Amino acid sequence: MRLSKRLRRLLPGVLAIVVGASLYVGGSSAVAVSGEAQTAAHYKFQEQPIALPPGYNNQHMNTIRQVNPAFEKIRSWISAVGASVAINDVTGHGRADGMCIVDTRTNDVIVTYTPTARVADRFTPFVLNPTPLPYDNTMAPTGCAAGDFTGDGRIGFLVTYWGRTPILFLPKSTADTPAPGAYLARELIPAESTDGKYHGPRWNTDAAYIADLDGSGHPSIIIGNYFPDSDVLDPNGLRNVSMTNSLSSGNNAGGDHVLRWYSATSGAHPSAQYVEEKAAIPFQISTGWTLAVSGADLTGDGLPEIYIANDFGHGHLLYNESTRGHVKFLEAKGARTPTTPKSFIVGNGSFKGMGIDFADLNGEGKFDFLISNINVAWGLEESNLLFMNDAKNDADMAQQLSKGVAPFTQKAQQYGLAWTGWCWDVKTGDFLNNGQQEVLQTDGFIKGDINRWNWLQEAATENDDLLSNPAMWPNFQPGDDMSGNEAIAFYAKNSSGTYVNINSELGLAVPTPTRAIATGDTTGTGTLDFAVARQWGPPAFYANESPDLGKSIELKLYRPANDPAAAGKGLESIGTPAYGATVRITTPGGSQVSQVDGGGGHVGFRSFDVHFGVGSYSGPVSVHIQWHDADGGLHQQTLSLTPGVHTLMLISAAQEVSSR
Repeated sequence: MRLSKRLRRLLPGVLAIVVGASLYVGGSSAVAVSGEAQTAAHYKFQEQPIALPPGYNNQHMNTIRQVNPAFEKIRSWISAVGASVAINDVTGHGRADGMCIVDTRTNDVIVTYTPTARVADRFTPFVLNPTPLPYDNTMAPTGCAAGDFTGDGRIGFLVTYWGRTPILFLPKSTADTPAPGAYLARELIPAESTDGKYHGPRWNTDAAYIADLDGSGHPSIIIGNYFPDSDVLDPNGLRNVSMTNSLSSGNNAGGDHVLRWYSATSGAHPSAQYVEEKAAIPFQISTGWTLAVSGADLTGDGLPEIYIANDFGHGHLLYNESTRGHVKFLEAKGARTPTTPKSFIVGNGSFKGMGIDFADLNGEGKFDFLISNINVAWGLEESNLLFMNDAKNDADMAQQLSKGVAPFTQKAQQYGLAWTGWCWDVKTGDFLNNGQQEVLQTDGFIKGDINRWNWLQEAATENDDLLSNPAMWPNFQPGDDMSGNEAIAFYAKNSSGTYVNINSELGLAVPTPTRAIATGDTTGTGTLDFAVARQWGPPAFYANESPDLGKSIELKLYRPANDPAAAGKGLESIGTPAYGATVRITTPGGSQVSQVDGGGGHVGFRSFDVHFGVGSYSGPVSVHIQWHDADGGLHQQTLSLTPGVHTLMLISAAQEVSSR
């Protein structure tokens, strides 16, 4: 009798050991994915040198930021973000072979060309200068996104900062080539200064998303701020800074601002006016520690749904209920079952959301989405998230989202994408043109010599009431290391259809923390290249020289610019990018969906080209396009196109035209 009682008492512990062991074995077997060498044999990327401004590398290169006195003890932590990269058509010549780069080593925003650019698209690289707008050493750029904010067919730049509101660098109609004097700096948020000093809000921005939010045919902007408005980078500033009030549900941050495009003028003194839609996002979900924002039209109504990835708390999927001239979102959440971890539910997670990208991962003609988190073995082992689209069709998705339900199932582990490291930007793309998406992720946090993971793990057990005080955080100083040797990940599908990280096999495993990825067809051949922004390291560009490339169908989609007489002259392209256009193609191999990505994620921005791989197929491709015209009218049309690069002007109908 005594023995049976003792066994009953031991039973819970024995069961826990058995369950734990089974989970370990199951998890280990799930992680043990093979086939890296065989998979990598199909790919080849060649790193090529990036042209920088004359004498650029001769100046002093920083390795850490100056910070508010209250942040001095964690200055390496505060110095861990800011590197950014974008690929786009900077010259207006119809090819995505220009770049905008934020280099944290100098706090400069560099405009240059890709190493693969043709001679006609090359120019002397230069640094964007915010003069005459107020700017000082308590500010630092954190992102640079390319875009046409005036609708005149000329590509300018949206630059975000810590320490001030964003600046638009708008191209002048009198400019013939990219150069320092070709752009006029304009405040995104109206502000005045009578003494030459900055008196506006101290925004600390880590994310920007550019899209036609209201179906007007013009690019609106969502700004995602991290720290609350405060003097983060002012070494003489007020001690008005704070950290998160929770590691799992932080809501005391700078949050999100929705800026609707209102009007613009082009010419020698261009301008663009934006209006803040303060009620667009419900207030209770708009104050997170935002690190990434992106979107896609999930319902087929021509308006993008939005996902906001927040550090220290819940991310949010927002259903777009906007009408022209009025932006409004409704949150939608996933449904939980008894066997589903809460962080695997859309809108209910406590992971550290740090990157977001939408893509048709299975070639089913539906958008799925991926989220980067921290998943460091023996560190903080959360999981990346891959939310697969469970809706039957667009109408089903619209019906469920309108009721606040997000029909997605989390399957990162099943696809081999769950565990990478300390992850940031995530981007997808078909680099082999075989109809399958590869997944790229930037990784790494603080590079040093002394592993400080134990300090962070201790802080993770701290009472939430103490967290907002920077003095209660462990020291993170130069020399300390947390995931500092992690390298960019390149995931490709092996022969069994599971993703494997082949970064080492491809020569991409440089042990320097990276932050942002930009992709684009920089050669006009229907092949994707990519660039990487490194934190406290030089940027890198990788040309795609893969031996097993298939065919692709690539669309350059434009609307008529507001100055048609200047089309194709100077910096003006043949039209303005068709923000919000969605494309579905159908071949005998199935259906795929993609979009004109105006810019989103964690400060890495792909080009505007819509790119699909079709493998060995060379027959007609059914191409269904949906777009808003410049007056807000919604149109759709199905074309039959052959593989190759096609330039289309979208008016009331789609017309194939010649590029510059």
